[in-house]
Amino acid sequence: MWLERLSGQSTPSASTPTDQLRSHSPAPHRSSHLAPRTAPRPPYGPRTSSLGLASQANTSTLSLNSPKLPNGSSLKQQIAPPPVFVDPLHALRDILGQGSDHGVDVGNDKGAGALDSKPTSLVEEVDFGGLSLHAFAGHVDPQEPKEAHRSATQTVEEYEAEKDRFEDLHKSILACDDVLKSVQTSLTNFQQDLGAVSAEIETLQSRSTAMESRLENCKVVERLLGPAIEEVSIPPAVVTIISEGPTDSSWVAALEELERWSKIIDGNAKKPEKVIATSDVKPLLDDLNNKAVERIRDFLVSQIKALRSPNINAQIIQQQAFLRYKSLYTFLARHHPVLGEEIGQAYINTMRWYYLSNFTRYRQALEKIPIFVVDKNDAIGADQSAHRAPANKASQPNHDPLTLGRRIEVLKRPSQAALPSHIAEDNKQTHYLETPFLHFNLALIDNATAEYSFLATFFSPTSSFQSISRHFQQIFSPTFALGHDFTKTLVEDSNDCLGILFCVRLNQRFAFELQRKKTPVAEGYINGTNMLLWPRFQLAMDMHTDSIKRAAAAVNSTRSAASALTSPSSSSSSSANQSTAPHRLTQRFGQFIQGILALSKDAGDDSEPVGNSLRRLRGELEAFLLKLGKGFGGGGGGGG
Repeated sequence: MWLERLSGQSTPSASTPTDQLRSHSPAPHRSSHLAPRTAPRPPYGPRTSSLGLASQANTSTLSLNSPKLPNGSSLKQQIAPPPVFVDPLHALRDILGQGSDHGVDVGNDKGAGALDSKPTSLVEEVDFGGLSLHAFAGHVDPQEPKEAHRSATQTVEEYEAEKDRFEDLHKSILACDDVLKSVQTSLTNFQQDLGAVSAEIETLQSRSTAMESRLENCKVVERLLGPAIEEVSIPPAVVTIISEGPTDSSWVAALEELERWSKIIDGNAKKPEKVIATSDVKPLLDDLNNKAVERIRDFLVSQIKALRSPNINAQIIQQQAFLRYKSLYTFLARHHPVLGEEIGQAYINTMRWYYLSNFTRYRQALEKIPIFVVDKNDAIGADQSAHRAPANKASQPNHDPLTLGRRIEVLKRPSQAALPSHIAEDNKQTHYLETPFLHFNLALIDNATAEYSFLATFFSPTSSFQSISRHFQQIFSPTFALGHDFTKTLVEDSNDCLGILFCVRLNQRFAFELQRKKTPVAEGYINGTNMLLWPRFQLAMDMHTDSIKRAAAAVNSTRSAASALTSPSSSSSSSANQSTAPHRLTQRFGQFIQGILALSKDAGDDSEPVGNSLRRLRGELEAFLLKLGKGFGGGGGGGG
């Protein structure tokens, strides 16, 4: 290749006198390593090529286009190599990575010295050709100058032929220099950037170390000051929820958290060690409490207004609104007692109206139920054949007011539900007076126990038992008065002893229910109802007693009256038509007494008026039977 050619086309040089002497030497031709040394090329700069032949033709001391030097001239005298000289061929080999192992370095004195070194092989027998040593040393072979001239000529021609390739190589080297310059610039910039990054990393490392130190200091301070700061600070989430959040379970939890912080801050304010932060937080805490009181007031007022809505169930609102958020009223009563009393009074007034209006409508519905009329004509000793039925009894179905029958089944039922008002209004079946009494008082007692339970739960944290009892009485006093008036309306004109006693037993059951549900505040209503029922029961029993007494008086007056009482028909006077069955008055007395005893078997109280009334009634019946027996005895003797 061209490197090998370049190594083989070294610059020719003229023959030295020594060569001329050697041309006459009879010794054989020496090997190539004893050839005269070629002159080195002039030095070149680090960024300029030594092969720029066209551009450096005028400056080079050894141009290939210059005339051939004469033989015998010394190259060392014409071209003096610099002290530091790099052969271009050697430089090209270094660039191409071939090194200097493929040829002899002829570009510097060191390479030249290699030619003068001891040859690798020596000729053992030298033919001096009959010449002396001095003559042999100065002998010159006439063929050697011709061969040198021929070699120089061949080298120039080859150079001319390879000139374009050298120029392309020169351009490639220049391009490589440019690439190397750009690479050097990039590496220099990269080194500078790397230095800057290294500096920044050192800065960040120093800052990280400082921040770690500060963080450790902050942790130490936080451990020391954290509990104290928490005692005088309110979480922002609590403030946001109380100020802007909806009233729900999370709002109640935030209110409880505020209450806890209020107690802590108030406790810190009372300590001997005064903390400035506590005095700074106290006004903000008061503002937040006032905001909570305002929102609680609006919430409770809205729920109280909902109780006045038509067809609303108050117990649903009580369970889902008031009892679910009962802590709101406790907070309100604790931080603003006056406003708490006003809200409580507003609730009392609303519920008083609610119960009174609803029970008034319920009473009106129950009053539409037809009731059996029982008057003095239905007494035990009354002669029903001698009296015409009044107009109010003509339309009602036949019944026996002295027989209990299936009416007692109501007492045997363990639990009952009040009759709805719309069903009561449409009910056209005739009932005894205990039916409307049962349903009205059943609904009243049920609502009373529920309301008292609510009051005891809702107001108990801030109110005493006496205060809750007063609230209950304020709510139910008009309704209890309505119940008493309804009971009075039912029994004031009735002589149904069984019905009245039935109402007494129902009232006693209601009293037991109140005791079971621990509602002592309604005992006044139960006692007031008893005071309405027992006197009327006495009057009805007295009516039956007086009727038997009148029947006995009729037996003493005339025998015809006694015969009328002992015979099933006043028109039948023959003995064949007389009945052997017990007297009609005795039968009615037996039915009546059976009903009274059935209603009184579980009473267990001898102090009741029932016993005295029964003794009086039995005494009058015995007197009647004695008089009746005496009448039969006297009549038989006179007729015989």
